[in-house]
Amino acid sequence: MKYIYPAVFSQEDNEMISVRFPDIEGCHTFGAGIDDAISMAEDACCLMLYDMETEGKEIPAPSPVNDVEKKTDEFVSLIRCDTEFYRRFYKSKAVKKTLSIPEWLNEEAAKAGLNFSQVLQEGLKERLGLK
Repeated sequence: MKYIYPAVFSQEDNEMISVRFPDIEGCHTFGAGIDDAISMAEDACCLMLYDMETEGKEIPAPSPVNDVEKKTDEFVSLIRCDTEFYRRFYKSKAVKKTLSIPEWLNEEAAKAGLNFSQVLQEGLKERLGLK
């Protein structure tokens, strides 16, 4: 799933920028400078939402940016994350599956030099409508 959530950025005394997500309980991070803070915010948000999806928890609705409470020295920015991309990147370990096909089909596929794992992956992706 793709999500966009508002994040509140605060400059700390030690040159670090802290980031919190008001709509996602316990989701906060920090970075050394704005680029790092944004990158860390994307990762933290995606990890939290991925975990919530995996555990079957309800995903909170994002607040409108203008409704997010902030102090005068803070700013709000939208952070985008894609939990499907995250899942594919971090969960790409191969899993062994046992399957059965007719002997004649096995022989034809072997003659054609087909890679069974690749064909199965391509077929599953097509059936599931995944890229």
